[in-house]
Amino acid sequence: MACSYVLSPNATKLNLSFAPSDLDAPSPSSSVSFTNTKPRRRKLSANSVTDSPALLNFPNYPSPNPIIPEKNTSHWNPLQRAASAALDFAEAALLSRERSQPLPKTVDPRHQISGNYAPVPEQPVKSSLSVTGKIPDCIDGVYLRNGANPLFEPVSGHHLFDGDGMVHAVKITNGDASYSCRFTETERLVQEKRLGSPIFPKAIGELHGHSGIARLMLFYARGLFGLLNHRNGTGVANAGLVYFHDRLLAMSEDDLPYQVRVTDNGDLETVGRFDFDGQLNSAMIAHPKIDPETKELFALSYDVVKKPYLKYFRFSPGGEKSPDVEIPLASPTMMHDFAITENFVVIPDQQVVFKLSDMFLGKSPVKYDGEKVSRFGILPRNAKDATEMIWVESPETFCFHLWNAWESPETDEVVVIGSCMTPADSIFNECDEQLNSVLSEIRLNLKTGKSTRRTIIPGSVQMNLEAGMVNRNLLGRKTRYAYLAIAEPWPKVSGFAKVDLSTGEVKNHIYGGKKYGGEPFFLPRGLESDGEDDGYIMSFVHDEESWKSELQIVNAVTLELEATVKLPSRVPYGFHGTFVNSADMLNQA
Repeated sequence: MACSYVLSPNATKLNLSFAPSDLDAPSPSSSVSFTNTKPRRRKLSANSVTDSPALLNFPNYPSPNPIIPEKNTSHWNPLQRAASAALDFAEAALLSRERSQPLPKTVDPRHQISGNYAPVPEQPVKSSLSVTGKIPDCIDGVYLRNGANPLFEPVSGHHLFDGDGMVHAVKITNGDASYSCRFTETERLVQEKRLGSPIFPKAIGELHGHSGIARLMLFYARGLFGLLNHRNGTGVANAGLVYFHDRLLAMSEDDLPYQVRVTDNGDLETVGRFDFDGQLNSAMIAHPKIDPETKELFALSYDVVKKPYLKYFRFSPGGEKSPDVEIPLASPTMMHDFAITENFVVIPDQQVVFKLSDMFLGKSPVKYDGEKVSRFGILPRNAKDATEMIWVESPETFCFHLWNAWESPETDEVVVIGSCMTPADSIFNECDEQLNSVLSEIRLNLKTGKSTRRTIIPGSVQMNLEAGMVNRNLLGRKTRYAYLAIAEPWPKVSGFAKVDLSTGEVKNHIYGGKKYGGEPFFLPRGLESDGEDDGYIMSFVHDEESWKSELQIVNAVTLELEATVKLPSRVPYGFHGTFVNSADMLNQA
């Protein structure tokens, strides 16, 4: 079985390449084929980074990238060594069985991490970058974007969301720009580096069916024998970023957040797993919300194994956590995002659910429940329990992201702005039906318990809009504009749209040629901004012809390109970002 990809010119297998010339760039003009090889161990050299079995060939790349030592078992006793050998043998048998079966595209590494989804090595700070145009004077700080970047080559199924967290940073001061990117040193990554292989199960790519159960058993068996520590979190911290309580936090909803510090020269270093001084003892959603006026942070935590499946909590500006509000749900629900208004939190309970028992039937634990009716819960922000929750049904509504929400007192409604995706579970389960992400206004009536849904953009200009934001200074208040990624051709992002949420008018900024980007980040011009759209859009953009990446800075009023920062290495397509101004950087904890 062979398939062609635009990758490295000298490879004989699918090659997620880190080229010596720029540390990462596969040639855009070559095609290679995939070979399903047996597991092997690669001897580490001064230039190699992993010691994992090779399903995909990650070529060696030069320093200053991390060098992972050979597995050190000197501290293991004879029982642990014997247990490790037995468990490695069992895992090899499992891998052999898995590789005899074709993988769906949703977990096939050849599809999930090919091209500019392929990983890159860490990059220390490179300063005095080339700038075309002029960076606006008001931009003073660091733009940061998170993403999934697997350190180890996958040995089995791999979903894009499974990759290790890597933060990319562009620091801008007085028009001068620097760039760096670093892995977030999660407990998972640190242990896998020490062990020399990707030993932690991948939540989406590997934990499905009978093989997923077997992999979990192997993982916890290694923990019981003391070969690894599975009690300090298994998350990848690859999705969201938020600056709160003098800390930059990297998040994925499967773990506590991790604090990442921006150094004076624009480099990044992981401080560690952050539990808000012992107050937080459960995972936190990757999209917490900060109220622009009260400066409080609002968050959720969901559990897929045990009740309560969902909890809501908030933090004061000083980092003091409220008691958890347990929200009763009949089953664990996929809940990637939520919204706030001035007085409420708006919580989606949608049709994509977790059913772990389906693994015993050989199925994925993430499924679309057609018998469930989607709904939104509206809860007062200061609620002490869930008795004040109002549930409003919104049939066939699945929003992976919610862009904003506000109250409409004159109609007794809460208005929610989100992109409704169909098929709802297509990100996780292979489906022949074309995916659509439709920007919608959902109105939830608190008196009648009814809802309505309106497509915001006219059908004649309908497009997939996914990943973006509104002006953060108006979060939870009525906003006129949203800036959203144009996910065309799906899942690539060819530009971004500035959408008038009232009229449906759309103005587009298209990157052009073979250039694709990601989430557009809106940065207000400052405290003296003249209007809601007075600011700039920042986005990483990659040219698939030249195989070079850049940061584009676009005027949010005119959508004209103000400046382009040429980056020293490739930036893979990623997830969500934030901006930390220079004053806040000086006050980091």
